[in-house]
Amino acid sequence: MKKVYGSAAEALDGVLFDGMTIAAGGFGLCGIPELLLEAIKQAGTKDLTFASNNAGVDDFGIGILLQTKQVKKMMSSYVGENAEFMRQYLSGELELEFNPQGTLAERMRAGGCGIPGFYTKTGVGTQIAEGKEVKVFDGEEYILERGIFADLSIVKAWKADETGNLVFRKTARNFNPPAAMCGKVCVVEVEEIVPTGSLDPDHIHLPGVYVHRLIQGEHEKRIEKVTTRPREEA
Repeated sequence: MKKVYGSAAEALDGVLFDGMTIAAGGFGLCGIPELLLEAIKQAGTKDLTFASNNAGVDDFGIGILLQTKQVKKMMSSYVGENAEFMRQYLSGELELEFNPQGTLAERMRAGGCGIPGFYTKTGVGTQIAEGKEVKVFDGEEYILERGIFADLSIVKAWKADETGNLVFRKTARNFNPPAAMCGKVCVVEVEEIVPTGSLDPDHIHLPGVYVHRLIQGEHEKRIEKVTTRPREEA
């Protein structure tokens, strides 16, 4: 099975359609699939639902798709530094389903494991629980959360072999593994593709069975908030 493609546009060919649900990895601007997001923008696919921790910033990450009004709904835990995200939500242009951060990660992981739902105490007694089934276990209330089953997963990894085994780089792992797991099709962008068999099995974070398509590219890796201090005198 061919997994390595020449570009983001090639890797997404035949996969995108209007109204689809996409699970995207990343946290802020760390570990986001920036090349695939740009390819989705160029494709013009619209009425999209994104399951992602947040939506990047105004002109980077999912933010570029908010600018072009290609996103219909966000399933997120954080609005973040994206003023356009906030503006569209407050004006009623964008649907928003807020999720506690751990719940969002577990909803993705559950979908990837074929689990349709699970019970959690997180959100009990808050707006998060409104309209959800409540069950009592050992005298404590829990709410039912549904697993996320996306049409497409787009994720960013550090390194992959030609079969799609993935290695993530430190905190850039974040939401990428659960996002990769829950899509019917998973497309990954990496910084380096190495020959099959060259990765230590103990260093693989996500096995290639979850990965359908793979590209290698150059990444900007923009920093969301640059914080510096004066250089100390030598």
